[in-house]
Amino acid sequence: MLEKKLLLVAAFMSAGAFAMAQDNLVNSLSSNTSVDAKAKFTFTPIINVERTSIKNQGSSGTCWSYSGNSFLESEMIRTGKQTVDLSEIYTARCVYIEKAKNYVRMHGAVSWGDGGELHDVINMYERYGALPQSVYTGLNYGTSINKFGEMQDALKGMLDGIIKNANGKLTPNWLPAFTAALDAYLGKVPEQFEYKGKTYTPQTFAKEVVGLQPADYIEMTSLEDQPFYKKVFLPIPDNWAFEYAYNIQMNDITGVIDNALKNGYSVGWASDVSEKYFSWKNGVAYVPEKDFEAMTEQEKKDMFDGPKPERVITPELRQTAFDNYTTTDDHGMQIVGTAKDQNGKEYYIVKNSWGETNDYKGYLYVSKNFVLYKTTGIMVHKNAIPKELKGKMGV
Repeated sequence: MLEKKLLLVAAFMSAGAFAMAQDNLVNSLSSNTSVDAKAKFTFTPIINVERTSIKNQGSSGTCWSYSGNSFLESEMIRTGKQTVDLSEIYTARCVYIEKAKNYVRMHGAVSWGDGGELHDVINMYERYGALPQSVYTGLNYGTSINKFGEMQDALKGMLDGIIKNANGKLTPNWLPAFTAALDAYLGKVPEQFEYKGKTYTPQTFAKEVVGLQPADYIEMTSLEDQPFYKKVFLPIPDNWAFEYAYNIQMNDITGVIDNALKNGYSVGWASDVSEKYFSWKNGVAYVPEKDFEAMTEQEKKDMFDGPKPERVITPELRQTAFDNYTTTDDHGMQIVGTAKDQNGKEYYIVKNSWGETNDYKGYLYVSKNFVLYKTTGIMVHKNAIPKELKGKMGV
């Protein structure tokens, strides 16, 4: 459910395109490319958490899986394990199965498409295990990168037919039939596989090689109309699993992120990216003092010609944007460090999953004000949360 400039392409896109994490085409609409921003900004890294290489989700709304698995890969590095390139599409495939069950049970009265949330990665890892990318790429239909439009249209049509059900009663055959369709598009999942001379199942690979504990990972949001420091329902369309997250105050968002990075932890980050002041091409996101619609043509042209003063972000401003759909749950990324610009202002270094096509080879520099304003959720290891906040949350 994106608005504004994305409405221009709505008639031509499948439901999956409205999931958290739009494909490269959609997100290019929210990029200002009128200046060479890289020549106008000078970023000096302060903290850089170890992470794996930049990936490309292609034409699929699977950023939540790419960012979530990248987050797990960084956790493996942090805990001294050998780095593994985890299969993002294996995780996504597992989500499609669980989402299909929910979609049918709810008679289609929930969203369908590629989209998911960061908690889905942890939940699928716990339930289904993990696979290395070398064993499961999901590229079973003749393309070199993900291209999920036909698959998602076919899957939704199948599920809608199952719900309509001319027989008047569901048979147990529908889920095997749905799984067979996934096999056709993404490939069958091996029951066992060889990895570095040893035989694993997805579950034993997760336990013995990845070796992370799902219960250690905490998802948080910030909603002014819900009780703080309690678990609350995450009111986002792609929360198909109806999960709850800890509700923290607005300034706790950057407090958690700063504490995590300072102690060597990365952060899973879900955010709105539909604003004109989020520029993928330029690799910069911030909150200008004026709304885009209120800017002069020259101010619009100059948005990325160097650091600018930012709007003061308040909890009320943040909540209003969430309530009136100017903050939407568009995209999942990974926060991996901090940097300062030439004026000394701090930004977060963000790893994206759209390949290396922008000015910073797949990374962005995002201001703290943007994170305070546009974050819909974060995920961290529980030990990355400041002690005082952990006490309030009862973690």
